[in-house]
Amino acid sequence: MFLFMMSFNLILPELNQFITDLGGKEYKGWIITLFTISAAISRPFSGKLSDTIGRKKVMNIGILVCFIVSLLYPLSFSIWFFLVLRFLHGFSAGFLPTGATALVTDILPSDKRGQAMGIWGTFISIGIGFGQLAGSWIYMNFGMNNLFMVAAGIAVISGILIQYVRETLENKQKFEPKLLKVNWQDVFEPSVLPAAIVMFLTATSSGIIFVLTPDMSSFIGIENKGYFFGIYVVSTIVIRLFTSSLSDKIGRRKTLILGVSILIISMLLIGFANSLLIYTIAAIVFGLATGISSPTLFAWTADLSHKDRRGVGAGTMFIALEFGIMFGSLSTIFTYKNTLSSVPYAFLVGVLLAVIALIYLMWHLNKRHSTT
Repeated sequence: MFLFMMSFNLILPELNQFITDLGGKEYKGWIITLFTISAAISRPFSGKLSDTIGRKKVMNIGILVCFIVSLLYPLSFSIWFFLVLRFLHGFSAGFLPTGATALVTDILPSDKRGQAMGIWGTFISIGIGFGQLAGSWIYMNFGMNNLFMVAAGIAVISGILIQYVRETLENKQKFEPKLLKVNWQDVFEPSVLPAAIVMFLTATSSGIIFVLTPDMSSFIGIENKGYFFGIYVVSTIVIRLFTSSLSDKIGRRKTLILGVSILIISMLLIGFANSLLIYTIAAIVFGLATGISSPTLFAWTADLSHKDRRGVGAGTMFIALEFGIMFGSLSTIFTYKNTLSSVPYAFLVGVLLAVIALIYLMWHLNKRHSTT
């Protein structure tokens, strides 16, 4: 998962400039939006297939798509061709994480899910942060086309490692075309709805950050556009060392209330950052927020999922994640005007939805008595 996340995050910091060079700076918000739309579309299929043909086969599909699309990026001759590739690339994120999360959930002891998901989430965060930090460095030293080639190569290494992972699904079925027919039960697992609601509301912030932090680095005078995520990943790793088992001790919802409260503070800091110091502090605080909330949400999902529907449960959670990121990135099309002065308006959208998530969690803690 570390290598997979690193593969498609390597290219993200430079895609704003890439589409600008193609003449489409007004389409920056679509870079993340199209990726997340296709990822969300593929979740019902990947969730169902993960629960039928096997976790590993679903993961292999994701790797194959990631590899092929990464190789095709250098051939982008127009804005529309590039955006089509972004849409196709999203299918990789729709398949591999769904299968991988279901596989991990299969092997986790129930009394250590929070701690284990903290470890799992740490490697995801390292992949995101290190990928974005290294991506800008590779671009500055070797150029954009070589950056795409490196991303494809890392996807291949991830695919090789998958072959050494043990399949955990019992009673696998042989693939048949009819398995691609999905109904509402294959799209949505009702038992994980509380966690999915919080995921959607908080993931909006990530969508905004993915779109705007490369430009904000330029505004502030930071050459490496992955700087924010480099700082963020160090912060989130450190906080997980101290809070990895927090939700196992005090409960998922109480832990999430803490994490979402910190998220609200981080979004305000990022939105009004106008210096390197404030921007760095904002990245640290955002790392603290995600380091607490992310593993807790996945542990809560594992708690709520039925054993025979873990693939669909994981798919539901990732659909919520993708719709949140999509909503956040799409909102920047209307709030961000490619100027530093318009940045606060974009981040206030994230603040508003995070506040709604906080209110919902407090209500859920007081009025509901579901599994923690």
